[in-house]
Amino acid sequence: MRRRTLLTAGIAGGLTAALAPTPALAAGARRVLHVRPGDSVQAAVDAVDGPGWTIVVHPGTYREVVKVPEETAELTLRGATRDPRDVVIVHDNANGTPRPDGSGTYGTAGSATFTSAAPGLTVRDLTLANDWLRADHPDMTGTQAVAAYVTGDRSSFGNVRLLAHQDTLFVDTTALDAFDRQYFRHCYVEGDVDFVFGRATAVFEDCHFHTLQRDVTFTPKGMVFAPSTARANPHGILAVRSRITSGAQDGAYKLARPWVPSFETTAWPSLVVRDTRIGPGIDPVAPYTNMREQYPWQTMRFREYRNSGPGAVVTVPENRPQLTVAEAQLHTRRAYLGDWRPYA
Repeated sequence: MRRRTLLTAGIAGGLTAALAPTPALAAGARRVLHVRPGDSVQAAVDAVDGPGWTIVVHPGTYREVVKVPEETAELTLRGATRDPRDVVIVHDNANGTPRPDGSGTYGTAGSATFTSAAPGLTVRDLTLANDWLRADHPDMTGTQAVAAYVTGDRSSFGNVRLLAHQDTLFVDTTALDAFDRQYFRHCYVEGDVDFVFGRATAVFEDCHFHTLQRDVTFTPKGMVFAPSTARANPHGILAVRSRITSGAQDGAYKLARPWVPSFETTAWPSLVVRDTRIGPGIDPVAPYTNMREQYPWQTMRFREYRNSGPGAVVTVPENRPQLTVAEAQLHTRRAYLGDWRPYA
């Protein structure tokens, strides 16, 4: 199946680790933990007893849910090699999946394979995936299945693959009045419906977004972005010097739609895509659409600047609002991230 092919690419002998023993400390290094096939990533997280720890995950497939609590600050979680395909953390919960204790379903955020509320998180050189498939659950309506749910301020991801279908990456905040910042560089994110979404200030630099083929007859088949930025926050999602490709036919996907949650009807979604190559999979004539008609995208903060590629061609100017040169100076990684400079 497709999911198994993707998840195991570049991995020899991946092993499940859900019930494995606690990993060992590196010799002579108090603040480094190594996780190997047969170990549990979550057990390593649980063993951390203060800020500044590093968890090194060795090649393998770790089928488990990983949650990094808020108190586990300044944690680094990284693959042991530079190839993110070598280390895969994967599970298969969805919004509508029943919880084992009978307390209901997981919900969207609860479906995440990887969850972090910790400030100062660094993740690099690995894959986070949710391989739940609609085709395996034709009667389920809650089909959101998140690979990563991130809320902590100063969360940085580098050379990470994020794989799922609907709602792959949830960039959220710790509270409705918080403007938590997240930074993604040289990351690969794939999905179909709203697969980068949320209310965080999130910067994507030199990233690759890929829309998947869907076995549906309607269009659009999905959307890349669905920001839900707080009205008081001047900065939402920024994609810069990135690229968008597609496994579907030309024009089958929208670039974005605004998400105004029922619990925050004052949200004013913000998205800027700039200096990015947009492939033919994105509808160039009408790249935006609505999630709900009472919140039309035209009233949101959707802008583009100096994009290229067949999916970026401006054929109907009112359908593709552009930044001026002066406005573009307000939409940079430095403007969004302020005194935090993970790119330095």
